[in-house]
Amino acid sequence: MKLSKGKKLLILGIVLVVIDQVIKVLVKTNMSIGQHFNVIGNWFQILFIENEGMAFGMKFGGVLGKYLLTFFRICLFSALSWWISRLIKRDNVPAGVLVGLTLIAAGAMGNIVDCLFYGLIFEPHMPFMQGRVVDMLYFPLIDTVWPQWLPWIGGKPFTFFDPVFNFADSCVTVGAFYLILFQWRFFSSEEKAEKK
Repeated sequence: MKLSKGKKLLILGIVLVVIDQVIKVLVKTNMSIGQHFNVIGNWFQILFIENEGMAFGMKFGGVLGKYLLTFFRICLFSALSWWISRLIKRDNVPAGVLVGLTLIAAGAMGNIVDCLFYGLIFEPHMPFMQGRVVDMLYFPLIDTVWPQWLPWIGGKPFTFFDPVFNFADSCVTVGAFYLILFQWRFFSSEEKAEKK
């Protein structure tokens, strides 16, 4: 039985969300916050933190900001799902465009699940939509101290890539960069077609 493009993309999206959730649940149920271990030397670590805001540990305006951010993620996921369903019906859309958009949608859904349900499941005192996102992937590629002779920053710690993120964040980032680097021709031709 041959699967349609839509079913293949749906399966891809579900697999990505399941991988994200399995990793998060394993980390959340087997590690304590701040606990870490090295995977490959010191430059790839699993470091368990919880993120109250956006991707890569950024925050957004307290409780109200959290509601707005979760609402925005739901709107983004809905818009991407609608757009993908429209593009699937066209013959001239490269498979890479559909895969890139599916990566972004799956990443958004992975973090939506955390925000909506993790507070209710793991911390029942937290209200709906206030769950914290589980982050664990840490790549301190360069972890050193600035030379003492540098003004203002001398002697302070410096980490080249400091954010801790998760698999869902990776899906969004990889999908976005892939579309920008390899599928820009499709989007520029779409823009020209709309202008005509």
